[in-house]
Amino acid sequence: MDTWQEWRKKKRIELLACREAVTNDDRCHWSMVITSSLVQGFPILWKSTVGFYWPYRGEYDPRPAMSVIHERGATLALPEVDNKNKLLCFRRWWKEAPMKTGAYNIPIADNTELVMVNAIIVPMLGFDKRGYRLGYGGGYYDRTIAEINPRPLIIGVAFEILRLDNIHPRPHDIAVDFIVTEAGIHLVSTQGIATISTKKCASKNF
Repeated sequence: MDTWQEWRKKKRIELLACREAVTNDDRCHWSMVITSSLVQGFPILWKSTVGFYWPYRGEYDPRPAMSVIHERGATLALPEVDNKNKLLCFRRWWKEAPMKTGAYNIPIADNTELVMVNAIIVPMLGFDKRGYRLGYGGGYYDRTIAEINPRPLIIGVAFEILRLDNIHPRPHDIAVDFIVTEAGIHLVSTQGIATISTKKCASKNF
């Protein structure tokens, strides 16, 4: 029988292949819906310092949504892996910000101001019915979220084809607060995930 590490390793390979096989038309359509949900469902982001990510290997591209919320007042930041055994740090980002290649060949802001985030848009390679995410295995987001006080609002984004019944969370895994897919906005609670309307999400007091 596989250990949980072996199971996750195999599942990551499967999910990555599944995501990379998505057609351009589907990816474009799904991404437009997710972008709309992020912009309309989370006006709280407009006045927040928001950490997001540079898309990697077929991930949902959050930059169009971030552009809109930046125009509406948000401060944006990209994560940086300063040391593979440490926490993520977040550097301020804007469209003309200087960039360089960081860990895993992912673009990062080039020595811009370090900022504290109070919301994070988190990529998910997979997610389950209880709101736990499957990442790439480095544990950066879980370690970082666990140390930020007060805890930021955590919004996971992914395509519905990456939904799993159970990722078999370990003690170090942290559930997200919301999951946004092309199927809508899902609120995470102790009872699991439940779809809520954009209007209801926008009216919530966080």
